[in-house]
Amino acid sequence: MIDLSHLHGRRYGVMGLGRSGRAAAAALAAGGAEVLAWDDRTKSVPVGSIRRDFVREPWPERLEGIVWSPGIPSLHPTPHPVALRARAERTLLLSDLDLLAEWAGTRRLVGITGTNGKSTTTALLAHLLTVGGRMAVAGGNIGAAALELPELPAGGTYVLELSSYQLELGEAARFSIGIWLNLTPDHLDRHGGMHGYAAAKSRLWLNTVPGDLAIVGTDHGSGQAEAERALAAGRVLLPVSGTRVPEDGMGVTQETLLDAREGQPRPIARLADCPSLPGPHNAENAAAAAAAALYLGLTPEQIAQGLTSFPGLAHRQERVRSIGRVAYINDSKATNAESAAKALACYRRIHWIAGGLAKAGGIQPLSSWFDRISRAYLMGEAAPIFADTLGHAGVAYEQNGTLQAALAAAHTRAQGEVTESVVLLSPACASFDQWPSFEVRGDAFRAAVKALPNIEECVP
Repeated sequence: MIDLSHLHGRRYGVMGLGRSGRAAAAALAAGGAEVLAWDDRTKSVPVGSIRRDFVREPWPERLEGIVWSPGIPSLHPTPHPVALRARAERTLLLSDLDLLAEWAGTRRLVGITGTNGKSTTTALLAHLLTVGGRMAVAGGNIGAAALELPELPAGGTYVLELSSYQLELGEAARFSIGIWLNLTPDHLDRHGGMHGYAAAKSRLWLNTVPGDLAIVGTDHGSGQAEAERALAAGRVLLPVSGTRVPEDGMGVTQETLLDAREGQPRPIARLADCPSLPGPHNAENAAAAAAAALYLGLTPEQIAQGLTSFPGLAHRQERVRSIGRVAYINDSKATNAESAAKALACYRRIHWIAGGLAKAGGIQPLSSWFDRISRAYLMGEAAPIFADTLGHAGVAYEQNGTLQAALAAAHTRAQGEVTESVVLLSPACASFDQWPSFEVRGDAFRAAVKALPNIEECVP
């Protein structure tokens, strides 16, 4: 937990008692601050806090600010009544990241955002720094909330995944290294449209001081515009790509990560040797993390070691096991077609387990990768819909009903082939028809794969 004792005796509000709100209330109370907490959905508040209804009770005096939960709308689509009242009372809405930044001192904050890839890039950069002997920890929108992270010594680095919800609230936090990966439509209702969503992401460049770095992904059309915004804010720009090598940047060509910051590109690592980073989207993630690591003083050799040893993230193209010529991949996090496309693009011969609670558009957007599918194994409510799409496209499929039945069928067929292949759980669906979350679904897949017989026990 972050030591907020410098706020001793001050009064703060905490609005929303989810993961980040409870962590903020606990850290403030432990530091000796008076904490007034409220959540519409619960009557209980964390130990050390005072329950205060910010809607109906008199507005507190001497309130330094309200630490606002990113899950509660403060602007769009409809501001929460407490947000309206706070603005009328001229009370500042704060992010837990603002409190972390105020405490951090000489510790460095790296902020990572983007529609896709930010979790992997965050975990990867923290891994690179740790392997390189640096004190670093990942958190924010991944893992621990900002104020429940461990205290790092002076010079340590907090690597923070930042959602658009979190950035929308930020006022005081400064990210001396900002990594902006990509932007595609998402959370548009929450931000009042694409313009509001992009504006929230661009708050990554707030509070820039000379020498601060902007690492910007250029594999998407929005990258150039964001690079210009970062430059206008006074940042040093370092472009990255997963498909080419940008001038004065970091990029990938022929599966080799290259550093072209000083002209002639120099090789850093072969991504073919990094099993947890398949596909061009992960090549861009690797380029961004490596660029930040170089800026923070790691050597190319340390970065190469970290890239090859990176274990990956659970449920994101997680390589669970290989049996003979077949690899078993847990990509349960792929809850829509766009996410599943990234996995399908990585493998040549796929036994694809898909289905669940379908999203709008189904799997028709994945047709470019249908020729990679040896057979599809369909489960859940979406199975008949997906079967219709695949049948019209000439893709072999079967409807198995459950994940367990789909894995059993895929395992039998894949082990009976003489070519290398993958059994890929990448559902392109939400889990809620059969599972409480994609994590539980992925955990079940992982456990079932680990229980499969070894190669000598498999029927050839």
